[in-house]
Amino acid sequence: MERVIIRGIGSYIPECVLSNADLEGMVDTNSEWIVTRTGIESRRVCLDTEMASDLGYEAARKALENANISVCDVDLIIVATVTPDLRFPATACIIQEKLGGTDVPCFDVNAVCSGFIYALDVARNFLLNNSKMKNVLVIGTEKMSSIVDWEDRSTCVLFGDGAGAIVLSRDTDENSDAGILDVLIGADGSLGRLLYCPICDSGGPAGVKSTEKDAYFIKMEGREVFKEAIKRMCSVAEDVLQRNDLTVDDISLVIPHQANMRIISAIADRMKIPEKKMFVNLQRTGNTSAASIPIALDEALQSGNIQSEDLILTVAFGGGMTWGAALIRWK
Repeated sequence: MERVIIRGIGSYIPECVLSNADLEGMVDTNSEWIVTRTGIESRRVCLDTEMASDLGYEAARKALENANISVCDVDLIIVATVTPDLRFPATACIIQEKLGGTDVPCFDVNAVCSGFIYALDVARNFLLNNSKMKNVLVIGTEKMSSIVDWEDRSTCVLFGDGAGAIVLSRDTDENSDAGILDVLIGADGSLGRLLYCPICDSGGPAGVKSTEKDAYFIKMEGREVFKEAIKRMCSVAEDVLQRNDLTVDDISLVIPHQANMRIISAIADRMKIPEKKMFVNLQRTGNTSAASIPIALDEALQSGNIQSEDLILTVAFGGGMTWGAALIRWK
């Protein structure tokens, strides 16, 4: 049976570290308050000259190297982002140019923090339904610092910048059951008012404060988002397990969207997932939106938390409201 596997993976986070102590000098907050409510100790942020495409390029370059292929071997590039360099062209096209590729179809996907799982599902279906395609490059990249109001302590403490990328390939090994086993996505547009950004691009006027420029910043109803995140992530994770006749006991590792430690802990408690099975890196990265899961996936692999044949569950929730979950048998 033909499957789609992750052939290569890479991630990149900016060098600049913004700690909770740094934030204490910028906004009315303190490190204890941030850690207690979010679990975040620091996050990485871009320089003014760095764009989402720069982060995505670095992650993509590493993923291609890890897959031992060049951009010339890629048949499609999909970028998940809510902080594109420009309104258009797509950030995928900008990254294609930086990689040195030509004639490779490119487009962006916007499902906010669920964006990587949405892009993963789109890429998987392209490979399974188009025999001409062999390799698809999927990138999640975000410069969230460009749409954060650094005077709003309820949101500015949460987000960070970064990118993660994977190369998906068709695999015809009849002796293997590895690959992307299933993906489930969903949305409820009536809840969009709980988390949104009126205008966004990573070239926006971050740091410039005026009534007009407020339109560039994230707006969030924190308590409602918290409730919906737990509800939807638990539901989609349980659904994808059930439709594959699996239980939590079958899962080797869960990689949730790295939004908030309290959300992750609540999901683990409600689904009875042992703490050792939950991979968490948000204490160092913050919430990197669509880049969150691929960054965590790469870190989990590099740290030895993923072994061959492990069954991995990824699950996310984001503005829209959107959600998604994927089952991956590692090869």
